[in-house]
Amino acid sequence: MKKTALALLLCVPAFAALPPAQAQTEPASTKAAESLLSLDAQASAEVPQDVIHLTLFYEQQGNDPAQLSAALNQRTAQALRTADSIAHEAVTIHTGTLSVSPSTDRDGKISGWRGRSELILESHDFGAAASLAGRLSDSMQIGAVVFSLSPESERAAQAKLSLSAIASFRQQAQSAAQAFGYNSYVVRDVHVNRSNGGAPRPMFMMARAVGANETSSIPVEAGDQTVTVSVSGTVALQH
Repeated sequence: MKKTALALLLCVPAFAALPPAQAQTEPASTKAAESLLSLDAQASAEVPQDVIHLTLFYEQQGNDPAQLSAALNQRTAQALRTADSIAHEAVTIHTGTLSVSPSTDRDGKISGWRGRSELILESHDFGAAASLAGRLSDSMQIGAVVFSLSPESERAAQAKLSLSAIASFRQQAQSAAQAFGYNSYVVRDVHVNRSNGGAPRPMFMMARAVGANETSSIPVEAGDQTVTVSVSGTVALQH
């Protein structure tokens, strides 16, 4: 019995050396002092479209698809040669789609073939592109005019809007901290998303040749495109 009692007494200092339970829970109470808040901010602007896309086309019908395809290629090559001889260096020229499809009669039988070839003019200089389209009207017709926002203009707009959206996000966080009785906030995570107003809307022209003296009638006035930057994330409100 004496040996057992002695062993118990010797174990007491070992328990006394353990840290109190209250000290172990202090990190948890520190975390409880902050509250998480999700926020969203957004900045948008209407940016003038600065690129014109002119679609020229040539259509033909025939009984042999191979011969029809060769004729379309020949007409497109002719237009390219003409464009290269008079093209303004500010205008980019490339071929579009070339398609050959069958025509059917009332019985569903193939009665012929129809084909279409395209040439695309792109430029920041609206007048130069319209003028070149008029010069090519002897061989190809104007099918559609589309305006868009260039990548460099979009990036420049996004850079400015990002600053505005981030500033709005920070202002919301500061206002929320004060409203809830906290002293400050810390950003836990944040995401910046950029977008534009969608695909450019085409402006279709009448399917007829436009002479060089009619180029002034081609609509070459661009519109605006919406560019938006949004910031979303979570902040921790702290005392």
